Amino acid sequence: MGNFKDLKVWQKATDLAIKIYEITSKEPWSKDFRFKDQIRAAAISIPSNIAEGDESGTNPNSIRYFNMALGSSAEVITQLIIAERVAFISKEQESILEDEYEHVRAMLKNLIKSRR
Repeated sequence: MGNFKDLKVWQKATDLAIKIYEITSKEPWSKDFRFKDQIRAAAISIPSNIAEGDESGTNPNSIRYFNMALGSSAEVITQLIIAERVAFISKEQESILEDEYEHVRAMLKNLIKSRR
């Protein structure tokens, strides 16, 4: 505990948050501020909760934050599916990003298991 920057799941989630920022900086995202802000907030929430959980000092507290990160990753996946359906991103982009977020979810589940 306490070295969140060394956690592979934090690194991966941070990289994905940056990808979300890059994607949502382009058209047609600029016209839908609410959707753009929502997906960005959820994406940022994942590494932020991982960091906060790792620094929280106790395993039960850590697990609570890691579970919040899991919830935020499900939120991003849902928003990616919607983004594809309304033609904000391609099916290929959605599929690639969803796979990457599912990988983060699997990593989080393993981290939670190890902290129990």
